[in-house]
Amino acid sequence: MATEVSEGTARQAGKSDHILEVSGLTKHFEIGGGLLGRTRQVIRAVDQVSFSIRRGETFGLVGESGCGKTTLGQTIIRLYDPTSGQIVFNGNDISTMGANELRTHRRLMQMIFQDPSASLDPRMTVGSIIAEPLNIYGVGSKDERQERVRDLLRVVGLNAYFTNRYPHEFSGGQRQRIGIARSLALNPDLVICDEPVSALDVSIQAQVLNLLKELQKDFSLTYLFIAHNLSVVAHIADRIGVMYLGKLVEIGNADAVTERPKHPYTQALISAVPVADPMRKRDRIILEGDVPSPANPPSGCHFHPRCPVARPDCSEREPELRELEPGHWVACHYAT
Repeated sequence: MATEVSEGTARQAGKSDHILEVSGLTKHFEIGGGLLGRTRQVIRAVDQVSFSIRRGETFGLVGESGCGKTTLGQTIIRLYDPTSGQIVFNGNDISTMGANELRTHRRLMQMIFQDPSASLDPRMTVGSIIAEPLNIYGVGSKDERQERVRDLLRVVGLNAYFTNRYPHEFSGGQRQRIGIARSLALNPDLVICDEPVSALDVSIQAQVLNLLKELQKDFSLTYLFIAHNLSVVAHIADRIGVMYLGKLVEIGNADAVTERPKHPYTQALISAVPVADPMRKRDRIILEGDVPSPANPPSGCHFHPRCPVARPDCSEREPELRELEPGHWVACHYAT
């Protein structure tokens, strides 16, 4: 009963239209040092990131591998403690909460992981995997939890009799459906989807994306959808944030970002997306050089060493997000 009261309190606290508000969120990792006296370096995985997510929407987060997307998602859900910044979920600042206080709020935030094979314990049956969150929070009786597991399997399109099978007996797409079922067990408000389709075949990707959209409608879910494939994000997201080297460089409605990209990096990403119409051609923007190391990011605008339109002062001044159109924010000195 105490758990139910705490959950209700956590939900009631969030009366804002925004279920999640992230302000100046930073996550740094120290590497090096030790017995040999090597100088410690700081990996700036997430660097002063700010954005918000409205209730019921899908916010897509896109960028190249290594840009900090997954670290950002794991810091928001507090798998990592933030170095600095604020995370407000359902009206509560959870960025500095201890484990006991965070427990109430964490049940309302769940995560779907990238690799369904690695995220499911091979020694546990499917029923045990899905029931684990229910057991941890003491939800219902044993019979009620078993019935809940069967219902969740049916919801994600699997046979309710699969509860006694093990993860290795399923295909990749089926394993990801099991992971989705587990994430729904506690009736969360926010689900962080960390590249949930990148490890799947293209035909299966479409099935899982459509399932996520159906579940969002049926369960009143809010998604933070992380991916490196911009076309996948554009298919499912209401708004998109583009991330480069730990920073957000563009935020806007999905149509605006994909049809009218303002930041040179976003324009390069869009130019790499295949066009279905053979009569329509798109000029490809080839970025030169490699992504800089987050341990030694460039001065000024982090993108300037690879930017095709960079000017001399881009290496001296770091751009701030500016609202160029209603709801369309860009971190570029010369974007218009």
